[in-house]
Amino acid sequence: MKINKKKFIYLISPNKVINSFYNNLNLVLKTGKVGFFQLRLKNYSQKKKMIIGEKIKIICKKNKVKFIINDDPLLALKLDADGCHLGQKDMNIKTAKKILGKKIIGITCHNSMNLAKKAIKAKADYIAFGAFNQSKTKKTKHVASIKILNKVKKFTKTPTVAIGGINDVNYKNLLLNNANFLAISGYIWKNKKYKPLQAIERLK
Repeated sequence: MKINKKKFIYLISPNKVINSFYNNLNLVLKTGKVGFFQLRLKNYSQKKKMIIGEKIKIICKKNKVKFIINDDPLLALKLDADGCHLGQKDMNIKTAKKILGKKIIGITCHNSMNLAKKAIKAKADYIAFGAFNQSKTKKTKHVASIKILNKVKKFTKTPTVAIGGINDVNYKNLLLNNANFLAISGYIWKNKKYKPLQAIERLK
């Protein structure tokens, strides 16, 4: 998987998708800073996810952003998304690869070198670590430190994604310490100070 240093943001959808979201998404992706967009909707039916996913896919394609589905390889296949992100409790990567073929599969590794090694061995396309900071999007069960990003880079070229409470104050430190991508959601979609476009423009 090629890494474009300008496209360092791995954007995750808000928990709720309202009508104004699509226009904001287009504006944010137009900045050229987003490499991936992940659809992560926990409380929606498959049918609703399909409808939302189809609209997002068009916006992602137009802006040359990889469209990733959270947790659900079958939905990723149905939507013909670019890939799928799997948590440790989701389908295992071997089964997912059988469904998705050569599409992108990323794996959550929390703060564990052991999980990272397993994911690399299973040929994950990227590995995600976190949480690096307290997050409003998800309860923080696992806390990761910068050390793990530097450690993992010593034995693999697999791209790394840092996740958890990333904002305009703390993002640079992660990029300086070997994170290839920064998974961001709340800072863009739930920012009380800035609109989505203003928020992403602060990440340079």
